[in-house]
Amino acid sequence: MAEGVLDETSRKILRLLQSEPDLTVAEIGERVGLSHTPCWRRIKEMEKQGIIRGRVIAVDPKRVGFEVSVFCFVRLKQHDEETLLEFERAVKDMPEVVQCYSMTGDHDYVLRVLTSSVRQYEEILKKALLKLPGVGFVNSSFALDELKNTHRVPL
Repeated sequence: MAEGVLDETSRKILRLLQSEPDLTVAEIGERVGLSHTPCWRRIKEMEKQGIIRGRVIAVDPKRVGFEVSVFCFVRLKQHDEETLLEFERAVKDMPEVVQCYSMTGDHDYVLRVLTSSVRQYEEILKKALLKLPGVGFVNSSFALDELKNTHRVPL
């Protein structure tokens, strides 16, 4: 398997891992037409190449007390490499920030913040987000409902 190039068997393996992560390697191999060892090798090779980045357990944020999902649109004061790297390092260290994307357009970054309440978000905004390196502007939008949120890549 060349790096970055997937044949249909590898795509089937990935689809199975995404939809049924509890399957054993033997079960996956059986479904895609491989014996245990070649299936295991493919999975290990995809992990080595970074195609498979890890395995996750999907936790429902609302059921564990995170009722509020906020999208924060951030604009930096300056755009030199040092400021960008400092901002990105700081965001990665904030557990409340569950997603962060570098953007084109009017905003430099979009962050998704999980919190238990609007009041708690206000504290995060005042004590952390506005103090991140280089931040010049933060515009917050509160999600009313989550209609779709998946880790599955459409293979």
